[in-house]
Amino acid sequence: GRVWRMYHFIEGTRTFTSPRSSAQATAAARAFGEFQALLADLPSPPLHETIPHFHDTPRRFAALRTSIADDAHRRAANAADEIAFCLAREASAGLLTDLHRRGAIPQRIVHNDAKISNVLFDDAGREAICVVDLDTVMPGLSLYDFGDMVRSMACSAAEDERDLSRVEVSPERFAALAAGYLEATGNLLVPAEREHLVDAARIITLEQGVRFLTDYLDGDRYYQTKRLNHNLDRCRTQLKLVASIERQAATLRRAASA
Repeated sequence: GRVWRMYHFIEGTRTFTSPRSSAQATAAARAFGEFQALLADLPSPPLHETIPHFHDTPRRFAALRTSIADDAHRRAANAADEIAFCLAREASAGLLTDLHRRGAIPQRIVHNDAKISNVLFDDAGREAICVVDLDTVMPGLSLYDFGDMVRSMACSAAEDERDLSRVEVSPERFAALAAGYLEATGNLLVPAEREHLVDAARIITLEQGVRFLTDYLDGDRYYQTKRLNHNLDRCRTQLKLVASIERQAATLRRAASA
């Protein structure tokens, strides 16, 4: 085999698959915010784009439309409700990329996989020591990371939860994430970045649902599955979370500005 990277081993640290408390969520969000802030003045040349168009949501929708049209595995009928849900939101899915294209939000160096399992904590689980798993660190938008934090940390249900009654965004957890992230980024963010925190959560969660749905229609080629319709279950969980974010948008915006 080949060694890709070697790092110093950090003694006395551990990881978590989901936040155990709002305080821990705040610490994780603060770590990702500090990560962005530390890289804000990274000198040229720019980092390589390891996965081109990774969070280009309109491109993800284009791929979905191709998979729907091909229907190579005759699964579209079984996912008709999910397809309709996604396509009904396609027009607004390009908000973040549109903001960047218009110059309202800048390109930054971001992590692109901002979940709590990519943060090393001290043994007590209270202090975030550092961010790890740097394979997807590349140019992007700050809101990609915040949106993914909410998607992965503001809901206690598993990503493939089949009992959708358990899938809801927690305003308390959202507020904890926003507090840690905004504290760490300080004056780095421009007003439009701060104004669109809730939109980022909705769009990145929708994008992940679209990716799961596309892979389901394509015959489960990208994401490993452990049961029949596993990717469809994952898609349904993400879409239920989108609906919850939409329903509580006003509450979440107040939480972000508190």
